Amino acid sequence: TLRVGDTLTEGEVLRFTGIPDFAPEILRRVRLADPMKAKQLRKALEDLAEEGVTQVFRPMTGSDWIVGVVGALQLDVLSSRIEQEYSVPVAFEQAPFDTARWIFSEDAARLKTFIELNRSAMSEDREGAPVYLVRNNWELNRMKENFPEITFSATRERR
Repeated sequence: TLRVGDTLTEGEVLRFTGIPDFAPEILRRVRLADPMKAKQLRKALEDLAEEGVTQVFRPMTGSDWIVGVVGALQLDVLSSRIEQEYSVPVAFEQAPFDTARWIFSEDAARLKTFIELNRSAMSEDREGAPVYLVRNNWELNRMKENFPEITFSATRERR
């Protein structure tokens, strides 16, 4: 399957940097009006995230999707497109998080420990990368102090 940013060649070796994802400024929990449409919602969110309309985060605990956008207007566009193109009525409610940070570490054991200790705030992006959902700046600064070997990044290169 071809995706945005893919390059076709006739054999020469090319290396481009990926299109970056940026930490969203607004996070909302997706509420599905009809639970029987969960598969359609998943498809809609994955498709729209691929287009760049939104970022999608799947919490490691719970079943609610979290969407991230840069501006409030994107939520209106997202809601309208999901309903009109996928016939899935949705609502967005305030999520208990201010922003998201992709986490990395060269110490795999320490990264695993961080994820286990903060499971309720952990999610995965659409590519399966671990994302820490942050409640506020104070919490983010505290985590940086307590886990100096973890990198909390506001951007991530798409693969």
